[in-house]
Amino acid sequence: MVHSIDRQLKALRTLSPLVHNITNLVVMNNTANALLALGASPVMAHSPAEIKEVVDISHSLVINIGTLNEAWVESMCQAAAHAHSKNCPWVLDPVGAGISTLRNNALKKLLALSPTVIRGNASEILALADFTQSTTKGVDSTAHSSTAIEAAQQLQSTYGSIICISGEVDYIISPSEIIEVHNGSPMMTKVTGLGCTSSALVGAFLGLRDNPLEETVAGVAILSLAGELAACVSPGPGSLQLQILDTLYTLDTATLNSNLNIRRYARNS
Repeated sequence: MVHSIDRQLKALRTLSPLVHNITNLVVMNNTANALLALGASPVMAHSPAEIKEVVDISHSLVINIGTLNEAWVESMCQAAAHAHSKNCPWVLDPVGAGISTLRNNALKKLLALSPTVIRGNASEILALADFTQSTTKGVDSTAHSSTAIEAAQQLQSTYGSIICISGEVDYIISPSEIIEVHNGSPMMTKVTGLGCTSSALVGAFLGLRDNPLEETVAGVAILSLAGELAACVSPGPGSLQLQILDTLYTLDTATLNSNLNIRRYARNS
C-alpha cells in the first residue's frame, strides 16, 4: 500500500492533473494552495455558463456543498452530470449533511449522479445514509468515525461509490475492503477546512484515472500524514496551516515509508 501511494505521488507530480473544484467560499484559497503544494493544478469554476467546458478539460471534479445556494446547486448538478457522462471521476463532499432541507435536497440530486467517491465526517455520512436523522453540529462531527462504518457500507452498496469517513481514524470503504488510516493529529480539528482539503487531494489522485480505490486511499492518507508531521513542529493551528503546505510539497519516499500507518481488511458482506 505504501509503495502504491509513493508511486501515485510521483505520477501526480509528473502529470499535474487539473482538478475542477466547485467548493465553498471558506476554503477556496486553502484548497487551491494544498493542490498546488502537492503537485496538482486547481481550477475554481462555478458559473453554469462554463461548467461543461471546464469539466471537459479537467482530470477530475470535486463538489463541496459547504456554502450552498440555489445557483450553486444548479452548477453542481450540471457539473456532476457532465462528469458522469464523460467518465470523469468526481468527489462529493457533503458538508453539513442533514442540517437543512436545501442541503438534503441538493445531496439527493447529487447522489443520483454517481459520485466516484463520497468523503465526509461521521455525522455527515450518518446523515447521508438516513436523511431523517442528523447528528451534525453545523459542519462539525458529533460522532466518532467508527460509528459511521455501517452507514458507510450501506451507502457504498446503494450508490457504488467509495466512501471515506474522516476522523481520529480515517476509514475508506470499498465493495470488498475496509481500509484504516491511522495518521493525523488532534490539532487538525482546529483548522477550518482540512476535511475539504482531504476531498480535494482525493480528487487530485483520482485525476490519474488508474485505480480509484488506491487513489482515494492516497489522497486521504497523504493529507492525514501531512497534518501529523506538521503538528510535530507547530505550536498552534495558525502555523499548522503553513506547515501542512510545506509538508505536502516536500513529501518523499523515505517519509512515506517511515510514517504511513495503514491497515486493510476484507469487508464482511
